[in-house]
Amino acid sequence: MDRGILLALVLVLLVVLLALLPLGWYARRRRQKDVVAPISAPTDLGTVVGSFAGKYVATTASGDPYDRIAVHGLGFRSAVTVTVSDTGVLLVRPGTPDVWIPRADLLSLQRATWTIDRVVEPGGLQLIEWTLGSRAVATYLRLDNPAAFEAALSPYLPIERQAS
Repeated sequence: MDRGILLALVLVLLVVLLALLPLGWYARRRRQKDVVAPISAPTDLGTVVGSFAGKYVATTASGDPYDRIAVHGLGFRSAVTVTVSDTGVLLVRPGTPDVWIPRADLLSLQRATWTIDRVVEPGGLQLIEWTLGSRAVATYLRLDNPAAFEAALSPYLPIERQAS
């Protein structure tokens, strides 16, 4: 076979694969249409315990770090400011709606090493498990000061699920 023909076939295959990427993302969003949007943050957050800068990595289905939630602005990594208060946790990311996690919806706080497209040193990610509607989800964060964040959030978790 001529080299020109092989090159053309490879280029066509590459274009087809690149065209499938947005189609796959669209299909994921369509499959997740039943995922409810996070509720809006209250005007009064209560007593603010701390504010922490870092990176928002992903939100996935709880227990399945490969199943990224792609709807309601939860699908893309970005910078984040996490505010912990006595009434919940507020995630503020540029260009996306804020995510409010009420204290009653918090399930646990853990450390993680990896999720869908990020691998870090052991325990380098903070994983907040919470309920979004009737679905348990896990939000992965890479914060600049993880120990202070965990100390601020731990008192507001259910007793049996506090981080150690």
